[in-house]
Amino acid sequence: MSGFLVPKPSIPGWWIWFYCINPVAWTLRGIISSQLGDVETRITGPGFNGTVKEYLEVSLGFGPGKIWWSAVILAGFGLLFFSVFAASVKLLNFQKR
Repeated sequence: MSGFLVPKPSIPGWWIWFYCINPVAWTLRGIISSQLGDVETRITGPGFNGTVKEYLEVSLGFGPGKIWWSAVILAGFGLLFFSVFAASVKLLNFQKR
């Protein structure tokens, strides 16, 4: 399996921590869940027959209840990155005179 998006159910147990601290994973979870999480259109394919909402839950592990968590966690990432930037600008000085 290769590609940009590895579904959460396919990630080995010892790598799941990296999935949880990855801002890209939370962004994709929030966008896909908010846009496609309530679509009831039936789809059929190899190994699956159901709605789009069921497909997201079964194959990607994206449930509808995580949209707010995604927003809060992404805001937390922004705050964390800004804090690290502000602290490094204040504390680190590479200019020697």
